[in-house]
Amino acid sequence: MELYIHIPFCERKCAYCDFLSMPATLQIQRAYVEKLIDEIIGESGGVRAYEVTSIFIGGGTPSILPGEYILGILQAAGDYFDIRKDAEVTIEINPGTLDEHKLECYREAGINRISLGLQSADDWELKVLGRIHTYDDFLKSYQQVRLAGFSNVNVDLMSALPGQTLSSWEKTLKKVTMLRPEHISAYSLIIEEGTPFYERYGTGEKAFPPLPDEDTEREMYHMTKTILEEHGYHRYEISNYARKGFDCRHNTGYWTGVDYLGLGIGAASCISGFRFKKEGNLNTYLEMASRKDFPSCIYQDIQKLSVREQMEEFMFLGLRLTEGVSGAEFHQRFGQNMWNIYGNVIEDMKQQGLLRVEYPIVALTEKGTDLSNYVMSHFLLD
Repeated sequence: MELYIHIPFCERKCAYCDFLSMPATLQIQRAYVEKLIDEIIGESGGVRAYEVTSIFIGGGTPSILPGEYILGILQAAGDYFDIRKDAEVTIEINPGTLDEHKLECYREAGINRISLGLQSADDWELKVLGRIHTYDDFLKSYQQVRLAGFSNVNVDLMSALPGQTLSSWEKTLKKVTMLRPEHISAYSLIIEEGTPFYERYGTGEKAFPPLPDEDTEREMYHMTKTILEEHGYHRYEISNYARKGFDCRHNTGYWTGVDYLGLGIGAASCISGFRFKKEGNLNTYLEMASRKDFPSCIYQDIQKLSVREQMEEFMFLGLRLTEGVSGAEFHQRFGQNMWNIYGNVIEDMKQQGLLRVEYPIVALTEKGTDLSNYVMSHFLLD
């Protein structure tokens, strides 16, 4: 089982962000952490049979919290959950929110993987995104992380930004590869409803600076793969690249159907075929945390996944991985032959050049990766 711990606080909401995050006073942060620890303790009783293989502290901006708060959260997790000795433990960090004391606390807490949110090495692009940091701030944070002894570092990047060109994206990729992080996540910007970007770009009105067109966005994606592979990074998932031995175990768990428990407001969980999420309103969460039936009282949208739905997820999540999905594993999980269920779809996608089949493995081709949403939509069962 994997644990996801949500820290919803940030210094300022970015213009593209639709995550559950918000600025908050230190007093509110302290109150949240206290209740989050209570939730950790309360949840542990129902999952004693599970061994925790990875922990991911995300947000928001977890590094906005005092280091002692992160230490307390992970000490509680260690006290009440069965955490494997070699578990991967990640924390998301934004440049401009880090100091040496926090890094000392992270080391003491058992964190062994750092994920730095750069997004772009171009200060103008960062400003358009609403980020609080500059590229120099990122470099300082990266150096601090390395000097603190962390040897597993991810850098988050984002392409198809407003005003971004192929040239500026290439410069970002080359600047980051020169630093030799162990892992690079490179996602395309998605304009989400409810964000300032949606108001500017999602309504169809002309906006400035303009977004790259579809062809340019696709060129950026291929450029990413080419440049990163030249620098020793293999693509193991549609948007994720790693040096040998540094694939993110936590995210790979999501794509391969490992059970996960979400802790904190808005956090999603999927355990033993049941999916649910936690209360997403901070004030309501803090109020309900005083109830005797906490944390079960904050469960929302509880859903028992049917076998059909589990099969669908196995296919369209597993196909995100470059190694694809295995018919042998499909049979082991569901007791059915994958080709009896999906044979016609697999053959059709293969004929279109979108899937490659190396029995019992089925995986996306390069063309299939370009059209991944189209391919995966065909694996939804009627």
